[in-house]
Amino acid sequence: MLKYLLQKEFLQIRRNAFLPRLILLFPIVMMCVIPWVMNQEVKNIRVCVVDNDRSTTSQQLVHRIEASNYFMFTGRQPTYAEALHAIETSRADIVLVVPRGYGKGRSQVLIAANAVNGTKGSIGANYLSQMMAPSTQTSAATAPSIHTLYNPGQDYKVFMIPALFAILTMLMCGFLPTLNIVGEKEAGTIEQMNVTPVPKWAFILAKLIPYWLIALFVITACLVLSWAVYGITCQGPLALVYLLALLLALFFSSLGLIISNYSSTMQQAIFVMWFFVVCMMLLSGLFTPTRSMPSWAYLTTYVNPMYYFIDAIRTVFVRGGGFAAIAHQVLALVGIGSIMAVWAVVSYKKNN
Repeated sequence: MLKYLLQKEFLQIRRNAFLPRLILLFPIVMMCVIPWVMNQEVKNIRVCVVDNDRSTTSQQLVHRIEASNYFMFTGRQPTYAEALHAIETSRADIVLVVPRGYGKGRSQVLIAANAVNGTKGSIGANYLSQMMAPSTQTSAATAPSIHTLYNPGQDYKVFMIPALFAILTMLMCGFLPTLNIVGEKEAGTIEQMNVTPVPKWAFILAKLIPYWLIALFVITACLVLSWAVYGITCQGPLALVYLLALLLALFFSSLGLIISNYSSTMQQAIFVMWFFVVCMMLLSGLFTPTRSMPSWAYLTTYVNPMYYFIDAIRTVFVRGGGFAAIAHQVLALVGIGSIMAVWAVVSYKKNN
């Protein structure tokens, strides 16, 4: 019985003019475009200089700013007030004031950063402070020794590519099952299934399995593109990557079916699914560290499968961890996914 139900699902996907193209092109476009644009590295910081010293040392400092890949030198201003006006009119992000006597080491510079965007302002000011370090006499014995682990080049793509695995699995295995049953309700074809003796568990399982296979295809495409386009490969066992993807697909496909069981229209199902997806994505640590959240918001991570997946996939993909390093996350995903799968079966009513 399950065999014929699966055959029906695959025939529906194949006969759909849009879904096969979406399944094929969506991961390719995401992997080839998003890592370049979804970048939280702070660059192109516009710097305005007020040089009151006019010495050789201050000129060298200005030349270092001009040559940096992180700054855009927007020119000199005669006074601090005019430089602040440049910030107010969005023509500059940071003002660097070089006082008289700077070349003789008698004065300290002033860095005024626009902190409307706190991250850009603080990081930009820190970059500029580090750039001025060569002008000071620092003993080699007291200089710190820095050893960068796991991502020596500090490439942000290494951080974001595992996150794209989560986003693609969430979108492909979350929204498609959500629209599946609701689409059959609106078309009226689900009534034909309701009058058959097909058990609820077999019907729901037939709805879930195709999207688990789609998740495997999506992860495979992402791994190949990560190696071919960016030269980034998984440092840990690939089997663990597929295991984590299947567990996340189990949760989101089950969630999608639960929402479709309680929804009457496709519009209602999409809005409800979007609400849960956005909340889980923003509270998962996908973009920002979860420890930066307030304590009450951090408590939500204990029931958020995206948090466990993101933590585990980066442990395996970036740090090369084994099963022992992600056992806690795997158990959490198994528990949450199993609960949602049982709920999906129980919530489906054949008398719809």
